[in-house]
Amino acid sequence: MTSRIIAVINQKGGVGKTTTVVNLATALAAVGKTVLVLDSDPQGNTTTGFGMTKGRGIRSSYGVLLGLVDPTDVIRETYISGLSIISSTIDLAAAEVELFTQRDRDSRLKKSLSGLEHDYILIDCPPGFGLININALNAADKIIIPLQCEFYALEGLAQLFSTVESVRSTINKNLVISGILLTMYDRRNSLSSVIAEDVRSHFGNLVFNTVIPRNVKISEASSHGKPILIYDIKSMGAIAYIELAREFLAGESD
Repeated sequence: MTSRIIAVINQKGGVGKTTTVVNLATALAAVGKTVLVLDSDPQGNTTTGFGMTKGRGIRSSYGVLLGLVDPTDVIRETYISGLSIISSTIDLAAAEVELFTQRDRDSRLKKSLSGLEHDYILIDCPPGFGLININALNAADKIIIPLQCEFYALEGLAQLFSTVESVRSTINKNLVISGILLTMYDRRNSLSSVIAEDVRSHFGNLVFNTVIPRNVKISEASSHGKPILIYDIKSMGAIAYIELAREFLAGESD
C-alpha cells in the first residue's frame, strides 16, 4: 500500500490552509479512509486544531523532516477514528537553516514518509517558499491551494505556480495540482463574488466547485480544538467541507 500524499499550500498566511487540512482530514476519515496529518508549520495550529498539545524536540514533525526519527514512533492517534497526526513544534523554525547545509535537503521528508501506509497523508505547509515547503512539494502526489476570496487574493499566486513548475521539472515530475479551493467566501459581500469569478476565469477547471464560506462556526470550532464536522455537523462550514471531500475523492477516481 502506498500513501497518497497531499500538500495543502499557499505562500500567504491566513488563507485557510490549516482549517482545510483539519476538516478535509476529518471528512476523509469519516468515510472510512485512514488519514495521517503532518503539521509542518512551526505555529502548530493544525495540532491544536485537533485539541492536542504540540510536539517536543525531535519527537515531532521536526524530527521527521530532518530524518532524525522514525515517523511511526511519533504518530499520535486523535479522538477521531482512523485519523492520526504528527504534531508540530517551534523547533521547526530552525529546520530551514539546518536543512540548508544538507546534501539531500529537498528530499528528507519524502524519504521519511515513504514507508508509511495510510490512505492519505495531508501536509499542512507553512507560509513562504522555504525548504520545508520544497520538501513537502517533493514528497507530495498532489497539492491543494486554498485561496481566500478577499482583495489581493491572486497576489503571489504566479510565484507559487512557478515554484510548482520548478519542482515538477527537477525533483518531482509527477506532482499534480488537485485544485484551487476558494475560502472565506462571503455571499453578502459582492467583492467575494467578483474575486471568485475572476479566479475561475483565470484557472477554469483547476478551481474546485466547492466553495468554503466565511462561517463563524468554523472559527468557534478552532477555538475549541475541534474540526467543524465534530463541533457543528449541520453548519454551513461543515457541509462545505463534506462537499469538498466528496469532490476531492471523485477527482481521485478519475
